[in-house]
This record gives sequence, C-alpha cells and structure tokens, in this order.
Amino acid sequence: MTAVLAEEAAVAPATSRARPWLASYPAGVPAEIDTAAYGSLVDLLEEAFRKHARRDAAICMGQRMSFAELDGLSAQLGAWLQAQGLKTGDRVAIMMPNLLQYGVAIAAILRAGFVVVNVNPLYTPRELEHQLKDSGARAIIVLENFAHTLAEAIEATDVHHVVLASMGDLLGWWKGPLVNFAVRHLKKMVPEFKLRLMSKSGEGRTVVRFGEALRHGERLPLKKPALGPDDVAFLQYTGGTTGVSKGATLLHRNVVANILQVEAWFQPMLAKLPDQNMQFTNVCALPLYHIFALTACFMLGARMGHLNILVPNPRDIPGFVETLRGHKIHIFPAVNTLFNALANEPGFARLDFSELVISNGGGMAVQQATAEKWLKVTGCPVVEGYGLSETSPAATINPLDLRAFNGSIGLPISSTEISIRDDEGHDLPLGQRGEICIRGPQVMAGYWKRPDETANVMWPDGFFKSGDIGIMDERGYVRIVDRKKDMILVSGFNVYPTEIEQVVNMHPGVLECAAVGVPDARSGEAVKLFVVKSDPALAEEDLSGYCHQQLTAYKCPKFIEFRDELPKSNVGKILRRELRPPTA
Repeated sequence: MTAVLAEEAAVAPATSRARPWLASYPAGVPAEIDTAAYGSLVDLLEEAFRKHARRDAAICMGQRMSFAELDGLSAQLGAWLQAQGLKTGDRVAIMMPNLLQYGVAIAAILRAGFVVVNVNPLYTPRELEHQLKDSGARAIIVLENFAHTLAEAIEATDVHHVVLASMGDLLGWWKGPLVNFAVRHLKKMVPEFKLRLMSKSGEGRTVVRFGEALRHGERLPLKKPALGPDDVAFLQYTGGTTGVSKGATLLHRNVVANILQVEAWFQPMLAKLPDQNMQFTNVCALPLYHIFALTACFMLGARMGHLNILVPNPRDIPGFVETLRGHKIHIFPAVNTLFNALANEPGFARLDFSELVISNGGGMAVQQATAEKWLKVTGCPVVEGYGLSETSPAATINPLDLRAFNGSIGLPISSTEISIRDDEGHDLPLGQRGEICIRGPQVMAGYWKRPDETANVMWPDGFFKSGDIGIMDERGYVRIVDRKKDMILVSGFNVYPTEIEQVVNMHPGVLECAAVGVPDARSGEAVKLFVVKSDPALAEEDLSGYCHQQLTAYKCPKFIEFRDELPKSNVGKILRRELRPPTA
C-alpha cells in the first residue's frame, strides 16, 4: 500500500489543477523545481562539501568546522559503521543536542548507505525503547549525558553498536578535555550519567567512544553504496491517533526536493544583499532532531554553503544571546516561543541585525504580538511557513519580502499543491473551510511498516491529509482556522492525547482520564489532564511526578484537574471536545 501511494504521488501531474497561488509568487521563485537534479541526498551533500570545502559549515561553543572537515570526519565515521557489518538500509539512531558531532553523524549515516533515525535526547526510557524497537535500529550515536536512558531501554531493542559521544569531542585539543571534565565531574552543571550498556544478554555489543570510531574509520575506506531516489533516508518519528509514535518514511527524493524548494524560495531574497561573495549565517537553535531544523538549517546550510551557529541549549536565553554576539546574522529560523523569549531579553536588542533578512517561523502558529515585537527589535519581519514531518517539512511559506504580519501560513511552495477538501475528499471552493491536503515531491512515502495508518492519511490521488482545517483565498494564501485531530501543539512539538492517556491510565490511582490542549501564553498550547480517581488519596503532585517519569517534559500535563466523572457519548467514548475551553 505504501509503495503504491508513493508512486501515485510521484506521478500525479502538478499541472492538472488550477493553481491561483502562482500569480502571488515573489519575483524569481519558479513554479517548479527539478526533482531529478540528484540521484540521492548523498549526491547533493557530497557536491556541497566539495563546492564549499573552504567555508565553515558550523560553529559550536567557539569551535569552527569547515565543510572539508565535515566531509572527512563523516567519511571516517561512515567507514567505521560499515565495518561493523551493517547493511545498506539498516537504521542508525542519533540521540544528542545541537553539537558539531550531529552534522558528522547525519552525513556519515547517509553516506554509508544507512537510514537516519533522529531521537529526542530528552526521551524517557519508555519512549526511547519504542522508537528503537519500531525502527529496528541496529546502531545508535548517543551523547554520554543520555547514556543512562539508553542503558534502561537497550536490552529490549536490536541495537548492537553504540557510539558514545562527549560534549568536547570536536572542540579542540585543550577546550575539548576541559568541557568533558566539567560535564563529567561538576554534577551541578549536567545530570550525572552512567553507562550500563553491557550485560549477559548484551554480549557481542560494540560500545566505542566517538573519537575512537573516527580513528578506526580513518584507516578504512568508505564504500559508496548504490543509492537511488526511492531509498529511505530518514525515519522521522511523529505521534499517532492511536497513541503510538510512528516513523514518517522520508525518501532521498523527498528530502532533496524540499531542500531545492526552500532554496528556490530563499534565493531571491538573499540575492538582494549587496555582497554576494560573503557567507550567510544561519542560527541553528531549533533541535536538529526536529524536521524543521534538520532541513532549514543543516540540509539547506550545506546546499547553500551557510555557516550554522549551533546552540546546544536555547533555553538558556542569556547564554544564547552571548553565543550570537559578534556574528552578523542573516537567517533566523525559530518557533513563536523562541522569538518571544529573545525579543523580551534586554541584551538581545544590542546584537547586530543589520543584515538579518529572513526570520522564518514554523512549528507552531506565530502570534501577532510576538511578530510585532520581533520586528521592532530586529527590523526583520517574521515570515510564517507551514509543514509537517510527513512533508519533509515545508509545504507553504509566505513571501519573504512581507513587511507586516498577515496571520497566514503563506503560499504553496514550488512543485506543491494545496487542496482544501471536505471529509469525502471533494475540493472546496476558495474561501470555504476544509482540511488542508498537500501533494508534492516532498510528501513522505508512508508511515514505517504501518500501511493502515498510511491509508488513513492519503487520498488515492496522492494528496496527504494534514489534519488541519484551513481556508485558501483567491490569491492562494492559506490560513489555518482549526485542527481536525486532537493533537496538542506545545512549542512546535506534536503531543497526542492518546499517548498521555495510555500512560496515565497505567497509574493504579487513576480510574480514567482525558488530555486536551488549552491556550498558553508561553508555549501556544499546554496539556491539561482531567482525572477520575480510583484511589481517593491520589494527589496532584504524585500524578505529576509519575508523568515526568514516563513522558518527555513537553508532553507532561501543565494542569491537572480531578473530577467525579468525565463527559461521554452514548457508547461510552470520552468526549474531549466538551473538556476543551471554548474558542473565541
């Protein structure tokens, strides 16, 4: 089923429908991109490494890495992975924050012919175990700070090779050891880590340090695999209506297409800068395990030769501001919460924004107050876009030369169609509300090993059902007006009520529960949990602590309300809609 749907989507003619948005395109943006420009994502990356070899690819904690170094180090790590007996198409997970090692790991896995499985480093053991088991990952590259989580999950998985990275691995001969000493011994700075990866059932498992893998790989050849556009590049995990996280299967051609689509949209704006020989600087504060940063920062940065300023901990706003000091910034991708936090940080306004030309917002709705504050501080408007893990991610973007907030998610980007449909799949007239459906070369092949879930989100003509309700106006601009599914959007991260409810219902003091999203000034939405007790002694702090043991922080309920009963339908289904606050 997945293969058939992917084939239908690939051959569906983009010219078969009226496309009012093309008349609204900024000058220089093409209607179509060449989807056959590269045979694989590896071809695109290796061309970029050669083309931009003398430029810096990234800077982190003051240490720079050139594209030539990224090329060499990723070849070494890729050769080491191949030497472990992994086969083309095997899945390799990455579990770390934004560090120089992350880019090396992504490029190494892809160049060796394997599939990248991005993992949130703050996952609980339960969440990590599911993702590793579901993907069938055979290896993982993990920052040692999070090895204790892996240790609790690994025995139930097929992971046989562990590469253990340290914060200071690529920070130079003096800074690296100093950073590692601080991380390992000053316990107030980071949580203590432990490594319990070897046991009787783990005999034969390879556990090596990141630097050791590089040294071994330096003596090995990187064998170039035979990859094509329809090979899998990423399993990008997202939530599900059943509460089970599932992997969006992104093929090499999906990711290549989205890189070229975003480049086509950005290039006319960047071409307006007076010095076209300078290197553009991109702020990479969004986590690279998230599809937004993966494409908008790492992939697009490689393609266009940008310098990515990697920010491992964007929640430290004063430290974040200090990281940016001294840099001329050109591109700033962020979510609403980050834009808002920075715009309200006094020191941020003193940075150099004279060459900031693109502030692209995504992941969650950008609020007008935040956009206006950001424009006042930086002089650069926030331009909102829209996408999903299933679309690699970009599907729509506003023209980059907008000077005022318009509340829209923009226009369908090159080679992309948006159809507003009713529940039967019929196209609705302009101005009518319906589900936003997307067709284009960036749309996933399907959900990993879940043809039933794939069938639920794809129309037979290749349009993907986003689950968001929107309106398209006569100029082709799309506006989101509601959400069809029960998903909660917390600071740009998808939270699915069913997953929370399944976890909470396992608590012995809970009879039944329901989770809904409520408005939150900081995160856009927050999780509110309604609970009927089976144990009268159950307290809010007990349940909150339990949730923090089982769920990543952004999934945990911010509010808990105990009730005697929950509203139900005639057949006994809990009615979440009656628990949500009324909309204006």
